[in-house]
Amino acid sequence: MEEQAHELIIEMQTRGHPEFLDMHYNTNLKPLKIPEYGRMIHQLVDYLKTIEDREKRNFYAREIIRLMGLKNKALRDVPDYEHKLWDHLFIMADFDLDIDAPYPQPDPETLKQKPPKIDYPHKGYKYRFYGHIIHKLIEEAVLMEDEEKKNALIKIIANHMKKNYLNWNRDHVDDAIIFQHLYEMSGGKIQLNPGTDELLRKEELIKKRKNKNHKNKNNRR
Repeated sequence: MEEQAHELIIEMQTRGHPEFLDMHYNTNLKPLKIPEYGRMIHQLVDYLKTIEDREKRNFYAREIIRLMGLKNKALRDVPDYEHKLWDHLFIMADFDLDIDAPYPQPDPETLKQKPPKIDYPHKGYKYRFYGHIIHKLIEEAVLMEDEEKKNALIKIIANHMKKNYLNWNRDHVDDAIIFQHLYEMSGGKIQLNPGTDELLRKEELIKKRKNKNHKNKNNRR
């Protein structure tokens, strides 16, 4: 296979197209359509379009696809990666390539279309600084029937609310404030009592956060 690719390059040089293998970058060279493949692959594609013999053109198209796969190995982890290679070949050829490809030529207009905009979810939450996940957990806690698991989840939610509150306001926060917010966010269905219920202290929450950050930092080393 390496000999076949080498023969293709030699032929490009000897058939009067040495400009296809000009490896000197300068401002006069046209921009690459897919830079990941490099200029040589684009030059091979340009030469492919000049081959008149269809059988030979098909053969060299498959060779270029093979070289593209070696050049852009990251695509191997993408589903249907071979299909994407052929799509990229047509794109680099400006969709002007008559070959017997295993996949249909992509529609240029379809490729130009921008993906639909994903709207950011606006829920109108009163206390947005707690985060969307906290609101979802509160909804789940309200629906739980197992009292023991429900109480355990509520305690976890309240401590996370306190930690998130401290991220937003680093001053001391009274548990009663968290309990009041939790009551309002649950529509009055979750009520903790400052006299009997107690959350983790500010120092404990900060310590847990520091230990987690330190552990993540060590894992990245």
